[in-house]
Amino acid sequence: MNWTPTRAAALALLWLLVACSPALNWRSVPLPEAGITILLPCKPDQATRTVELAGSPAELAMTGCEADGALWAVSHTALADPAQAGTALRHWRAAVLANLGAGAAATAVDTPFAPKGALPLPQSVRTVVQGQRGDGSAVFAQGVWFARAAGPQMRLYHAVVYTGKPRPELADQFFAGIVLP
Repeated sequence: MNWTPTRAAALALLWLLVACSPALNWRSVPLPEAGITILLPCKPDQATRTVELAGSPAELAMTGCEADGALWAVSHTALADPAQAGTALRHWRAAVLANLGAGAAATAVDTPFAPKGALPLPQSVRTVVQGQRGDGSAVFAQGVWFARAAGPQMRLYHAVVYTGKPRPELADQFFAGIVLP
């Protein structure tokens, strides 16, 4: 194939058009109360709720959005007892898998995950799993759980992408955009 400057420019333009999908408008979203900056492909909504985490109530803050057939979310909380970080991460992961249906935990595949600045805990993992939505349709989830010490406080985090079919490249980009100070 003859690579003329015109052909190379046309190929570069085509690549840019494909890479700049209008369905995904990536933006940096600082969450100062959580001490984290995330990358989301859409304008986020935020909510908080109290949940039980490793036997104690925890105020869970969530930021997320939906775009291109996927739901993107980051949740975080402060942990009263830093010694419980591993237990709390394990409990949090189990609760998410339980929400994906009875067989989800058995099919989950874990790999270590710790962004720069996170604690190197064995419970800091990236999980890939197929489950079911409430309506019975298939859902693929890729989630990460990790912790970091912030002064006297321990912060726990969970980021997840839910899709109707496997789309690991979306999760890779999302998780690569997690920045701890």
